[in-house]
Amino acid sequence: MKQSEEQVASVQLENKNKVPTIILYLVKDLLLYYGIAFLFFFVVFFVNQILLMVQDVLKQKVPIVDVFKLIFYSLPFVISQSAPFATLVGFLVCFGRMITDNEILVLRALGFSYIRILVPVLIVGTVISCLSFVVNDILMPKGTIEYNRLYRKMLVSNPGVALESNSVKRLKNSVLVIGNVDGTNVSDLLYFDIDKYGNVRIITAEDSVVLQPPDPAVLMQIQMNSAIIFLPASTGVNDLDYVTTDSTVLNVLASDFGDFAPNGVNPREMTVHDLKQYIKKLRSDPSISAAYVNIFDVEYYRKYALPFSAIFFALLAMPLAFVFGKHNGQTVGFIIGVLICVVYWALQTLGQIFGQKNGLNAFWAMWIPDIVLGVFSVPFYIRMLRT
Repeated sequence: MKQSEEQVASVQLENKNKVPTIILYLVKDLLLYYGIAFLFFFVVFFVNQILLMVQDVLKQKVPIVDVFKLIFYSLPFVISQSAPFATLVGFLVCFGRMITDNEILVLRALGFSYIRILVPVLIVGTVISCLSFVVNDILMPKGTIEYNRLYRKMLVSNPGVALESNSVKRLKNSVLVIGNVDGTNVSDLLYFDIDKYGNVRIITAEDSVVLQPPDPAVLMQIQMNSAIIFLPASTGVNDLDYVTTDSTVLNVLASDFGDFAPNGVNPREMTVHDLKQYIKKLRSDPSISAAYVNIFDVEYYRKYALPFSAIFFALLAMPLAFVFGKHNGQTVGFIIGVLICVVYWALQTLGQIFGQKNGLNAFWAMWIPDIVLGVFSVPFYIRMLRT
């Protein structure tokens, strides 16, 4: 009896000494499959970025050096998008392989509880989240600043990047009907806009020239020669007054092209600290609407919600793999992982739209997808612990 107890104690001590080795093995395996999944999502988002550039930049014969610079400056955005999604798919494939190869069964036979197996998952997930946050908060603002700076420069030297010949360009509160674009010259330009009272203004010019913008808030400055300006007449809603002028300058603001601050700064160009200070400044100004402030709140919470979604993805991956990965674990894990990533991306996109356009509370708009992941993982953990 005494010998038997000594043998049990010896086996327990041997298993205890193996714990660090096994945890290190799990960490290495998780990182390996995470790296493969990261490359997959990186290529997907990178190709998508290239296609956008082909549509807006490459067809305008922009110098290839500038194109490569734009691609380089957009890399932090691609990385920040790829990292969280790769966590779910990589971990699912990793655990799927281990379950199919009965490695998890061996670990359980050695006395490893699910909680102990979860430890390396949390370690790797937390590291990925922290590194992703650094990329999202430091590298992406710098890349976005350089990207927008180069894009503005390209607009002046080649207006065709934003003003395509014989096309209609819809901005936030205005419309540009464009004739032929040749270098910095634009012919037959027609501009519609609506003032804060709902009145329509129309400006037309046979010949226009794109000039260097005076400050960052102006994305493009257009000098319209021999212009005619049509304004609502005071005599009736169906009448128009018009003014002719040899030259008038039209400032197309950066905010007309996206969610820019009045000074031309995009919220993606700011770090979390800078964005928080800017939001406080906006809230202190009574003339700024809550809906406008919410646009920046959405980006603020997004800087946290997206990178730290990797932890929620990591927590969800383990029980999902245990439930669905018993047969062809790698293939099933990959398919399920991609489907969940698509749903998460859709929820995040809808949250961003409703937050910026419809005034949905910014915190809930950005954190609901992560909360859904957490709630969704609970029944799978219950089922896993019962097996």
